[in-house]
Amino acid sequence: MLVDGVLLLVGFVLLIVGADYLVRGAVSIAERLGVSPLIIGLTIVACGTSLPELVVSVRATLAGSAPLAIGNVVGSNICNILLILGTAALLAPLRCDRVVLLRDGSMMLIATAYFAGATLVGGYGPAYGIVAILGLVAAMLFSYWHDRKSGDDLHQLEAEEVSPIQGSWALLILAVVLGLAGVIGGAELLVESAVSIARGVGVSEEVIGLTLVAFGTSVPELATTVVAAMRKHADVAIGNVLGSNLFNLLGILGVTSLIDIIPTPPATAAFDVWVLIAVSVLMIVFMRTGWRLGRREGAVLVLLYAVFVVAQFLGIGQMMVEEMGPVSLT
Repeated sequence: MLVDGVLLLVGFVLLIVGADYLVRGAVSIAERLGVSPLIIGLTIVACGTSLPELVVSVRATLAGSAPLAIGNVVGSNICNILLILGTAALLAPLRCDRVVLLRDGSMMLIATAYFAGATLVGGYGPAYGIVAILGLVAAMLFSYWHDRKSGDDLHQLEAEEVSPIQGSWALLILAVVLGLAGVIGGAELLVESAVSIARGVGVSEEVIGLTLVAFGTSVPELATTVVAAMRKHADVAIGNVLGSNLFNLLGILGVTSLIDIIPTPPATAAFDVWVLIAVSVLMIVFMRTGWRLGRREGAVLVLLYAVFVVAQFLGIGQMMVEEMGPVSLT
């Protein structure tokens, strides 16, 4: 168990550091090639911060640990809303831009509803994946068109939040290659050690994915969101969370479901998907009230995350499955 814990920690470090250098190297290369900050923010930055979740979920699916992959996606979204956004609001109250909330918040809620529907129907396969990826592309194209038309600089600011790497072309390419190797190697260690720990302590892979793995893969979002909040870039902080959640549900689960048909874990349908829906709506309500997210709301969100983690290790989801039976619309 101790060895698995050390390997888990090493996997997290490789994931986080690897993703950081991969994104910074890719952003630096894009800037030297003359790519606009808007495109960089919409693509490299948006996808890069969710890269740990993507690689871990894909690796877990290939390893036959689909519940861990689903738990990682759902848990990351819940962590983004409750812990990351709540922590950012505790440190520096966030004023919400109406355009950001209405545009990106609406897209996130639509993606959440699509995911919930697939969850209750019974699983995620190629049909889900194709629609999800097309939806993500459509959302990115709409954001690009809207930013150009309205002059909104949210995604440009997201690109500017990334510190570029100074050096030669060879150094930038090396940063990207080593960063990618770190992400892949970290995902390998993380998945294997997480599965071993789950079996050792007698909890499901889904619970480990929802809590430990989800928190670890969400660290890049935590860092960027907190830094943006401290710099008084509230739109960037909120946009990071909304964009990450959208990418998790459409991009990560979309790609994962193209690899293999993934049945819905019973506890996800009975409990976790409802938590995700509730906290997604609660976040929008909190931000819509007064167009700000204050320290009081931030404290509530962080407290709710602690309750969620405790509920997972108490087995509330499994208890609901045993009480009500598997939830399905079919």
